[in-house]
Amino acid sequence: MQAACSHCGTEHVLKDSDVGSHPKVQFHCAKCGMKTIVDTRRSPNATMVISPLPSFARGDSPGSSSNALQHDNGASLPATQNVILTIISGPGKGASHKLSKPRVVVGREGADIALQDPEVSRHHCIVEVRDTYVNLRDLDSTNGTFFEEERVRAAMLVNNAEFRIGETVLRITFTPK
Repeated sequence: MQAACSHCGTEHVLKDSDVGSHPKVQFHCAKCGMKTIVDTRRSPNATMVISPLPSFARGDSPGSSSNALQHDNGASLPATQNVILTIISGPGKGASHKLSKPRVVVGREGADIALQDPEVSRHHCIVEVRDTYVNLRDLDSTNGTFFEEERVRAAMLVNNAEFRIGETVLRITFTPK
């Protein structure tokens, strides 16, 4: 099994005999010496937290900081599906938002999708549709963006993936047009 260090990105090959049937495996990086925990049960089609951060999520990328809200030509809505962002729990529970553009800012007032959650930053995160999946990126929010109970700066989401910002849990869904 291959795994990357979550701190420096160095690729490591973990022996199947060492991994065995353990659901999670911890290893020390040979380059930086830091610990990384790998979930061995994840299927290849599962949504995953990306580490090291891809270019769309790094602070030194062209889309970062002041450029974070600018248009990105790589984002596109799927031709045969609607992309729906549904509030599963928290303030506004039950509300659904059909995305009309491939890149939306979620936050409080002034955002493309405005939530009535006081724990959500004004511009909290970006949801960027890439045809068959969604890039989720935190915009240096005060209270963070959470996926699978872990605070993340970025994650790739597939159909029915859920994430939390503030007290609000949202689900991304792809439905036929």
